[in-house]
Amino acid sequence: MKRFEYKWVVAVTFVLGLFMEIMDTTIVNVAIPTLRRDFNASTAGIEWIVLGYLLALAVFIPASGWIGDRIGTKKTFLFALFTFTTASALCGQASGLGELIAFRILQGVGGGMLTPVGTAMLYRAFPPAERARASTILIVPTVLAPALGPVIGGAIVDNLSWRWMFYVNLPIGIAGFIFGLVFLKEHREPQAGRFDLPGFALSGAGLAGILYALSQAPEHGWTSTSVLVTGLGGLALMALLVKIETTVAEPMLALRLYKDRIFRNGNFVNSLTYGSFMGFLFLLPQMLQGSFGISAMRTGLTTLPQAMGVIIMSQVAGRLYHTIGPRRLVTFGLTGAGTFTLAFVMLDPGASLWWVRLLMLLRGCFIAFAFVPLQASTYSNIGPRDTGRASAIFSTQRQSSAALGVAILATIFISRSRHSSAATPADAVMHGYHSAFVVAGLLAYLAAITAFLIIKDADAAATMRPRPKTTA
Repeated sequence: MKRFEYKWVVAVTFVLGLFMEIMDTTIVNVAIPTLRRDFNASTAGIEWIVLGYLLALAVFIPASGWIGDRIGTKKTFLFALFTFTTASALCGQASGLGELIAFRILQGVGGGMLTPVGTAMLYRAFPPAERARASTILIVPTVLAPALGPVIGGAIVDNLSWRWMFYVNLPIGIAGFIFGLVFLKEHREPQAGRFDLPGFALSGAGLAGILYALSQAPEHGWTSTSVLVTGLGGLALMALLVKIETTVAEPMLALRLYKDRIFRNGNFVNSLTYGSFMGFLFLLPQMLQGSFGISAMRTGLTTLPQAMGVIIMSQVAGRLYHTIGPRRLVTFGLTGAGTFTLAFVMLDPGASLWWVRLLMLLRGCFIAFAFVPLQASTYSNIGPRDTGRASAIFSTQRQSSAALGVAILATIFISRSRHSSAATPADAVMHGYHSAFVVAGLLAYLAAITAFLIIKDADAAATMRPRPKTTA
């Protein structure tokens, strides 16, 4: 009798790698002020610690599906994990800003392949009837790591050297690498095709241009030269990519997968959902640390209940998925998430942090009913041959949506706080936050309406079949 099925081997390895990669991003964001001071760097220079990593992700996320199919998912995932862990060690010993930026770019090479390749392995290991179960596994690192990042980052910044925010990755990365090396099985797709150089170049350069523009737009303005050149240039390259990739037999990005209605519609709703989720999660910690005046560590502890709510209710959502279906679950979850996002408009610096924590817990409970069915249903009709390419598209679209959501809400915050008629500067800043939270809530409502209109339970029938009972 097998007590530890292979699908759980994949789940453990993937969760370790994904948790490390996501947590590292949030820890680094917390430590940016410390790094600026220690390196005596300008704002323009220090932002490349984040931008360098982001642009490396943009190059390797779209290509990750083909790389895994061609070279093998085990080799690719372990290479990504080794690269990210090694780069973390190098970041920790960096003696100058230039070195740190270079090693962060190397981290991005590994990070860009971890999520798509790991997702492909997970969905190949779990059959369609268990995709909802696999989605509840994906939820854990996706929501827990961003919540724990500020807590751990705050503790490191307050009590240790900033170098430990990179060294903390080493035990997780080493454990995941050894476990995966011993237990993972290799998988290749014989029809992966040859390397698609135009697809690789256009997708990497186009997505990098778009993400760079989105990262710069809130502060420098959407009509600034750098934003217009990189943003419009990126969009032009992506348009050319679509034209070329639809004529290639085995393209880098299998855009033909968008012909499947549930894959296309699920990705669209997920884009609205993730944009609202990440935009809100970007601004809330800034409000708590700036306007409320609490530490990074207390901020992390205040936002942590959202992750707890998602993890707890994802188990319920996973069980209900097979009988209720994705359409009603997603609509219900996003409606509730939008409502509790709008509740943050009532907050001011005098509000109790326990009230904030309660709102975060309830918001997380509802978000679970959107994340789990969206993740499961989107891959409903994707066969093993296309799973790698599908996960690359899904990850590319999600990364872009997160950047767009952050850019939109940050722009609204900056604009409203600078042009507010409030009596004091502090009130103007709060007015900016409240305006951004209104938009985040409306985005969630828009996603709920869209899900109700375009997601069809019949399209996800393969994943709604009851899970086969396992014998003891």
